[in-house]
Amino acid sequence: MAELDLNDVAMFVRVIEHAGFAKAARVLGVPTSTVSRAVSRLEEATGALLVHRNTRNVRATSEGQSFHREVAPLVVALRQAARGVEAHTPEARGTLRISAPNDLGATFVAGLVSAFSERYPRVTVQVELSVRNVDLVREGFDVALRASDKLSDSSLVARKAGELEAELYAAPSYIAAHGAPADVAALAGHRCVLFRPDHGESIWRLDGPDGLSEQRVRGPIGGDDYLFVRAVALWGAGVALLPRMVAADDVAAGRLVRVLPRQTARGAALYVVYAATRTVPTKVAAFRDFVLASCRGASGRAGVLPSSAGRVVGEISSSNAERTGTRASTPPPSRKVASRPPGRSVR
Repeated sequence: MAELDLNDVAMFVRVIEHAGFAKAARVLGVPTSTVSRAVSRLEEATGALLVHRNTRNVRATSEGQSFHREVAPLVVALRQAARGVEAHTPEARGTLRISAPNDLGATFVAGLVSAFSERYPRVTVQVELSVRNVDLVREGFDVALRASDKLSDSSLVARKAGELEAELYAAPSYIAAHGAPADVAALAGHRCVLFRPDHGESIWRLDGPDGLSEQRVRGPIGGDDYLFVRAVALWGAGVALLPRMVAADDVAAGRLVRVLPRQTARGAALYVVYAATRTVPTKVAAFRDFVLASCRGASGRAGVLPSSAGRVVGEISSSNAERTGTRASTPPPSRKVASRPPGRSVR
């Protein structure tokens, strides 16, 4: 058997992890053809067909599965060793792979990573948005942002950044057609856009001047992504309970209106999660500390997250600029979203 190229082996492991050449290539930051050629060279070197290829997906053969079981732990160990060496680098640099929820990617996370990139220009940031909790070590992520009530993986380090506070919103078109609810009980008579409903129903737990209250609400449309719920609400389909940071730009632009403004709902906590290693890589520690400082702001503790990442991140960047003598730039304005023109996309 010919001598194996370790880079080809590592690319093969990525292909199996991500079930495809294209996604593995995106993770590695190389052309798909480079990954495909690497696997072909590995097959030639081993004398075995390692993957079945078709136009829809890539699947390991029995030989490929056996080979992957043997080499994958070694590749993971090499990745961890590289992170250990990187941890002793005094300056944050290199590629930082971040996993984050879809819901926060276009709003809060976008503001954070933009300001972080300005603060640490030698770090290249790659963000992958997903509704699932990725396996950080196996899939090669450096850090994850996770919104959850409880984290169960004890092999990871989790630092709480704050809590996602939600509020009630509706489009001006919905209010014009149906009016705004006068109190919590009135929500039962309104169409609601629901996040992860149970057979078209949800129970909203709200905190207001009279304390905590629960209200069962119904609606014909639900989804498992807050950006989808927000988009449906923008079309005037009903009242939505959204994280403040998801709706903030729409409220400022008049596309959404807050209803029952004295009612709030405490949501999941936001955590910065990374692998438990003896020494935290410099780039991971820099991002972790940047997120914690951005979310906690002047209070210095994890509380309710700000409605807009740009405002708090701007304060952090300005503070950094004062220390370094550089001028912090203003984050770009948010993209305008049409409220309800028929036949046009909401986003």
